[in-house]
Amino acid sequence: MFVFAVAMVVPGASAVTLSEGVEAARCDGCPTDLFGNNGVFKQITNTILYIVGIIAVIMLIIGGIKYVISGGDSKKVTDAKNTVLYAIIGLVIAFLAYAIINFVVSALPSSDRPNTTAAVLLLAKA
Repeated sequence: MFVFAVAMVVPGASAVTLSEGVEAARCDGCPTDLFGNNGVFKQITNTILYIVGIIAVIMLIIGGIKYVISGGDSKKVTDAKNTVLYAIIGLVIAFLAYAIINFVVSALPSSDRPNTTAAVLLLAKA
């Protein structure tokens, strides 16, 4: 793959640094805190994951109560065990999703630290 770079000399044009180019690419009025530690995306996903975790804990309690009041009926015991098992699986998935979301969101650029790595790589290929 060949990469061609065309340089045009425009009278009156000045050199632009990489950080100035990144800032020029940002739009006016766009949310600056969409990603990052206090970003909107992280807050929404954390809230959803907390709700899922709370529901899983409630289902775990319901499964325990169903197990206690099953009275030895094998069908009710099996249903109660399945409820507890699925609640535990739900909790594990919620914890893993929380960890993955926080890892990915912290790796994304935030408004206070622009990601210039991609721009540097593009300039290096040229």
